[in-house]
Amino acid sequence: MGLDTKPLSTLHGKSSYDLEDFPVPTGREESWRFTPLSRLRGLHDGTAPVTGSVVVEVHPSPEVSVETVGRDDSRVGKAYVPADRVSVQAFTSFEKATVITVPKEAVTSEPTVVNLRGESAEGATYGHLVVVVEPLAQAVVVLDHRGSAVYADNVEFVVGDGASLRVVSLQDWAGDAVHVSHHHAQLAKDATFKSFVVTLGGDLVRLSPSVSYTGRGGDADLSGLYFADAGQHLEHRLLVDHSVPDCRSHVDYRGALQGDEAHAVWIGDVIIRVEATGTDTYELNRNLILTDGARADSVPNLEILTGEVAGAGHASASGRLDDEHTFYLQARGIPYEEARRLVVRGYFAQLIQKIEVEEIRDRVLAAVEAELAR
Repeated sequence: MGLDTKPLSTLHGKSSYDLEDFPVPTGREESWRFTPLSRLRGLHDGTAPVTGSVVVEVHPSPEVSVETVGRDDSRVGKAYVPADRVSVQAFTSFEKATVITVPKEAVTSEPTVVNLRGESAEGATYGHLVVVVEPLAQAVVVLDHRGSAVYADNVEFVVGDGASLRVVSLQDWAGDAVHVSHHHAQLAKDATFKSFVVTLGGDLVRLSPSVSYTGRGGDADLSGLYFADAGQHLEHRLLVDHSVPDCRSHVDYRGALQGDEAHAVWIGDVIIRVEATGTDTYELNRNLILTDGARADSVPNLEILTGEVAGAGHASASGRLDDEHTFYLQARGIPYEEARRLVVRGYFAQLIQKIEVEEIRDRVLAAVEAELAR
């Protein structure tokens, strides 16, 4: 399979299954300029020895089926064509893919949990996951990443007519982990997709969620929370491609940073094509910088190719803790450190409440508390 020459936009113009179609990035490219390539440990240039291991364990809801398939399975790569070199490297290098299927009209009784446990950061490994939600079905899927790894993977979410999928992706890696991942959701007519990304661990994590539509009435809600500590690089690059009329998307990512050389990057690209009349979209990113030496880069991009939209907007803000908020609490007898924690809790609270899996919600709350206690 060669290069897809159909132009997508001035923001993203190339997709392919072939590695040779993507030159090794130098860091001067727009899509790589924020990423410290030297810390990717060879994932970007093919020099990473494939000697690592990430164990995948699926704990399915009783209503769903789970299969381990080869790369020749027709469901693999059907919804998503890789859009950069690491993604296509992962696509051409994985050995087995996991396929989770939610049958037509099924309503799952509990979340399906996919545990991905890295066993070593000494060598790279690659993976692929496909989640198919058939028409009118409803499901919740949790992706839980832990351990040490140098890992690149692609995840495809295929949501059928009238179906609903809610996904929680938790990046809780060990401090030496490197993870580069693409999550792509393909929404059919009247499909609903809600994603919540939590990125806390790892030395370098670069996650690229994307959404495309194949029928009217698709609705995507993408939320994210990240907390970068000293030396961490946490990068989220989103793309929502509106190519069908009367679809909706809403993006809300919030981060906090503390410690020397803590670095967070958020890129939000929304494209409204000529044919996507009636689109309703909004994207928001906020970053709370808690200490000196931390840096946040936030770049929202909105490309509108039709004047017939229901709504389109974006916003981005990065700044320090508001002194007025902490002063208000201190004036009521609350010590500064506790006042600081209360303000940050409030900053994240609205987002965390959107996590529908209680166990994961409690775990994220505990993780934020642990970060603030440092």
